Amino acid sequence: MLGEGILKGLAETAKNFVGSFFSAERMTTVEYPEERIAPIEAARVFPFLVYDGIEWDAGLRCVACQICEKECPPKCIFIEKSKDKKPDAVGKPQFYPTRFDIDISVCMSCQICVEVCPFEAIKMDNVFELSTDDRFDGLLLDRKQLAKPNAYYHQIHPTEAAVVEARLAADRAKSDAKQTAAAIASAIKGAERPLPPPTTGGD
Repeated sequence: MLGEGILKGLAETAKNFVGSFFSAERMTTVEYPEERIAPIEAARVFPFLVYDGIEWDAGLRCVACQICEKECPPKCIFIEKSKDKKPDAVGKPQFYPTRFDIDISVCMSCQICVEVCPFEAIKMDNVFELSTDDRFDGLLLDRKQLAKPNAYYHQIHPTEAAVVEARLAADRAKSDAKQTAAAIASAIKGAERPLPPPTTGGD
């Protein structure tokens, strides 16, 4: 019959419409902002910078390698690299960003910056209520506004953070083992070095 598919579609729509008044499972409307749905763990909105320790500026994982800036499709990341180095959260001298800005009015939430970062320094947040009428005052975020502690990362993405933490711990253990082996080899080499011949004084 002509239009049979349309009638079936309208019948399905009518069934769902009427059912939404009687079945709680069909009531998908949330009275926002009074009611809110908790974001799922895999939710991603805009990036933020992870820091370890207490001080955000001392603990930033970012070493200003600028890979994320180069790989960003809409080019919304702006980084300036430091001329000097300073100790990171574990005391290792590292370069750091003197400027790290993200224009979230341009960001497309693609997560490419997260995927290419070799230092696990940038992650995706789930905060979405960032609307403002001033693009330059509210939507261009600097490194202080972007910095959030590692504990926050574990809070919003616990499964992913646990995997990252395990990998970082393995890398640190491997690095420590190499340093220990190098120190032992150096000590052995020094012990095996022949002593200089004794000097005799003349009369």
